[in-house]
Amino acid sequence: MVITTSERARPSIEVDIWTDVVCPWCYIGKRRFERAGEIYDGPLEVRFRSFELNPERPRNLEQTLPEMLAAKYGVSLDQAMAMNQRVTDAAAGEGLDFRLDLARPANTFDAHRLIHLARAHESKGAQGLQSQMVERLKSAYFLEGKRIDDRSALLDLGAEVGLDRDEAAAVLESDRYESEVRADEESARQLDIHGVPFFVIDGRYGISGAQDPELIARVLARAAAESQTSCVGGRE
Repeated sequence: MVITTSERARPSIEVDIWTDVVCPWCYIGKRRFERAGEIYDGPLEVRFRSFELNPERPRNLEQTLPEMLAAKYGVSLDQAMAMNQRVTDAAAGEGLDFRLDLARPANTFDAHRLIHLARAHESKGAQGLQSQMVERLKSAYFLEGKRIDDRSALLDLGAEVGLDRDEAAAVLESDRYESEVRADEESARQLDIHGVPFFVIDGRYGISGAQDPELIARVLARAAAESQTSCVGGRE
């Protein structure tokens, strides 16, 4: 296969992903996006944006996931468990062993603040830390049944990916990164984003939901081609 100079010099594409920690399709979508990145095989600058599916949810709520779904959608517990099974089956197709029988509904505000703290450390050289924090929070919730609105649990998870525990504790005990979370959510409203995951690619293409990796890869390639064309035009 002959690789042209332009293919070797693909521009870095910015991708903003609005997501919530307790959104099952966001985790599935993250895996599909990662596969799309492998297909596209070009440089990507990924930033995770905050989106709370239920910002009013009480912390440490003693409620099972089926109970929450039954109340939210007005269905029986058996129907709610069937909904969970369909999601579990979809996750298994992406190599994710969901344990929704262990998952407990949670307020995700503090988790989002830790994600922003991890992002802040990327500017100091800790590349990929935000993605690691997102991954650890999602795996803790969906695979291990951890209470991700319990601050002690959050500090443990942050320390696992390399955040300083004392710094993370200081963040959670203050209002730091609240404005960043709210800014992400305001941006979502301005973009008319009502559900997650939602991907904004190079500021020009939007993809809603956990789409097929091939589709995402095609959008990435199109954005790269258009960016290259713009750069060439600019030099001319």
